[in-house]
Amino acid sequence: MPQQYRATDSRTGLEVVVTGEFPEDPDDRVRIARTGTLFTRLMATILGTENDTERRMRFRAVETQLEIAEALIRQDMAEVQRLIRETMQQMGVSDEQLRELEDTLRRQLNELGADLPPFLEDPEPDA
Repeated sequence: MPQQYRATDSRTGLEVVVTGEFPEDPDDRVRIARTGTLFTRLMATILGTENDTERRMRFRAVETQLEIAEALIRQDMAEVQRLIRETMQQMGVSDEQLRELEDTLRRQLNELGADLPPFLEDPEPDA
């Protein structure tokens, strides 16, 4: 039988219910409860945004962050790179600027002794 965790935002009354098969480990259950509570609070805050355009921008920002987090957890670095590139392009940052930034960061991190993986291939190289 599926289990449920119910989180309610005390400011707005918004309630989110997570239903599924949860691990028995108490630490996992604490993490499920905490994540559900944070998600509920986040949704309530966004829904409390009166300006429609701002509200949609906030939803999209959270969606992107969650997509990146999920790709990081799956260790899909190509997807992480794609999502970050897409976000930066929406903010007006060109591929050339991104490459310059990556080059600068790599140089600085190498100077600090960081062992970095090779560059990921551009999915859509500039023509």
